Amino acid sequence: MYPTLFTIPGLKQFAEAIDAERQRQLAKRGDQQHPDGTGAEYYVAMADEARDICQQAAKYRENGSPWALILLEEVYKALAETDPHALRTELIQCAAVIQAWVSDIDRRAVAEFEAQLAQHGEREAS
Repeated sequence: MYPTLFTIPGLKQFAEAIDAERQRQLAKRGDQQHPDGTGAEYYVAMADEARDICQQAAKYRENGSPWALILLEEVYKALAETDPHALRTELIQCAAVIQAWVSDIDRRAVAEFEAQLAQHGEREAS
């Protein structure tokens, strides 16, 4: 196997975590094969609704739409698909949003830790 070059910060760790989870799933359940279960009309309606809610949240929230709404919009878009190629594309978009969300969580954790260190240093200096 050839080494993979990841250019997005945190993507390598994310891919390694996904690989580890997939290994656990395969060990527990084996290789799974299920029908897609996508394309129902109610998924199309839910995708439209999720998009509208996400857009409204972006208008009225200082920091834009929350990750939860962004992900739901992408998931419902995937569920609405009937074409396997388009479904695959939407699922990759879901994975990309999940990676971005995980990366944001990790950045906030680092920032919080650094703030605590700075606050602790200020206390010791006084």
